[in-house]
Amino acid sequence: MNMDAHITRPETISSFPAVAVVIVNWNGLMFLPACLLALSRQTHPNVEIVVVDNASTDGSVAYLEQQHPHVQIIRNARNVGFAAACNQGIQATSAGLIALLNNDAIAHPQWLAAMVAMMVDPAVGMCACRMLSMHDADVIDSTGIAVDRLGYAWGIGGGLQDRPENYPAPHQLLGPSGGAGLYRRRMLDDIGLFDEDFFAYLEDVDLAWRAQWAGWQCRFAADAIVFHVHSATTAQIPHLKSRLLARNRIWMIAKNYPARFLLAYLPLLILSEAGALMHLARRGRLRSSLRGRLEAIQRIPTMLSKRSQTPRRITDRQMMARLQPVELPDKLLQRYQFVAHKQS
Repeated sequence: MNMDAHITRPETISSFPAVAVVIVNWNGLMFLPACLLALSRQTHPNVEIVVVDNASTDGSVAYLEQQHPHVQIIRNARNVGFAAACNQGIQATSAGLIALLNNDAIAHPQWLAAMVAMMVDPAVGMCACRMLSMHDADVIDSTGIAVDRLGYAWGIGGGLQDRPENYPAPHQLLGPSGGAGLYRRRMLDDIGLFDEDFFAYLEDVDLAWRAQWAGWQCRFAADAIVFHVHSATTAQIPHLKSRLLARNRIWMIAKNYPARFLLAYLPLLILSEAGALMHLARRGRLRSSLRGRLEAIQRIPTMLSKRSQTPRRITDRQMMARLQPVELPDKLLQRYQFVAHKQS
């Protein structure tokens, strides 16, 4: 199939918003053909693709050069992480809308068009989509990000059946998953790009939280669908995810938690940390998780200093209303059963 067959003459696409799709790749050659084929079939006509390669050694770059000459490739000499690579891709294009897509995701032809349609309101800075499991299309991977008042983030609907009652309510949706979502460049210009200190994991939650502080809104496009292989990249590095999640969650709280309410919730935050460590010890991930927490503590002053970099256009109370209530530990564990299953 001609991968450029979907591209229309420039004079026929000028009325459509330009969308840049940024794909971060690290040894993902086995996923790239299906991912790019699906993008070639998008019904939204004004699309460019940027692949940021984090020093792959599996022939990914050679494949892209030979088979997809229309794709812009950014080659990194080392793995700079997901957050930094996303920023490189965003900065390499001038499109007004930027979609992020994991290399292990396959987008339905209406994916971009359905999300772009949700961005008509200029106050909307983000759009989440329907991410379904590649292994079971009737199961939700994520329909966007939610965060509770203990600073735990999760993919809404993860592991549940793909039914409308399991899609996000407006008050629940903080932002899109960085694995497949749409962002307005004007919003990114306002709040800044992904925090590169995070390297990977929760950088999308941090960005969404900052966007909410600045008054930007997020929408959910139920007709925008991608099929996703969960944690396909970091599964190559044992215990990496648990270390990064432990570290980045503390940083995210330091940067974004409403100061007026932090003292009141501090005892619960400490108890939740103790409970998380006991759970991780049972799963054999205590060492990596402790390492992440120690890394986080060492740089808390730096993260606290970043709070002033985000415009704050809503009150602390308004922000707390956008964070989900604290639930019992069994409910918290239930949220992560789907993730844990996919990692095993």
